[in-house]
Amino acid sequence: MLKRLRRAAGFSIIELMMVIAIIGVVLMLAVPSFAEFLQNQQIRVASDAILNGLQVARAEAIRRNLSVQVAINVPETGWVVSESASGTVIQSRQHQEGSRNANVLTNPGGATTVTFTPLGGVTGNADGSFPVTQLDIDNPGGGACQLASGPMRCLRILVTGGGSLRMCDPQLPVTSPPDPRACP
Repeated sequence: MLKRLRRAAGFSIIELMMVIAIIGVVLMLAVPSFAEFLQNQQIRVASDAILNGLQVARAEAIRRNLSVQVAINVPETGWVVSESASGTVIQSRQHQEGSRNANVLTNPGGATTVTFTPLGGVTGNADGSFPVTQLDIDNPGGGACQLASGPMRCLRILVTGGGSLRMCDPQLPVTSPPDPRACP
């Protein structure tokens, strides 16, 4: 009687090594894109948070019928909304809340505060400084919107004298008809 030899079920060491090598190659290709994705997300979170702080300040100025200011912690992305006269804090956000790798640049340079009137417009700050009219949020390298793996997404928040707030993308070209995401 002949006995049949049964081969053990499973994977050989060569098959396992091939799978590990393929997984390694795929990870090496995906990590730079993932790092860029994470940085873009932090810039978006920071931009949304700052825009939210500005909207809260404007709404509270109208609701309370008082001047309300928002102070931005430049170059970080934290902010504090408070009553201009009394300094009572209404709401605040810490820089570490989801956007620690984002950077804020203001225009005019050195400005850090926006004061909203009871009618929702922008006025001069109580300390005599100019109000912020533009905030550029980018990566900590500052201004270049570049990372070793590729371009970063920068976002801009525009504050008009009438209190209008708008977030836009300064890297998009101005086209005809105009792209609503592009900065004017």
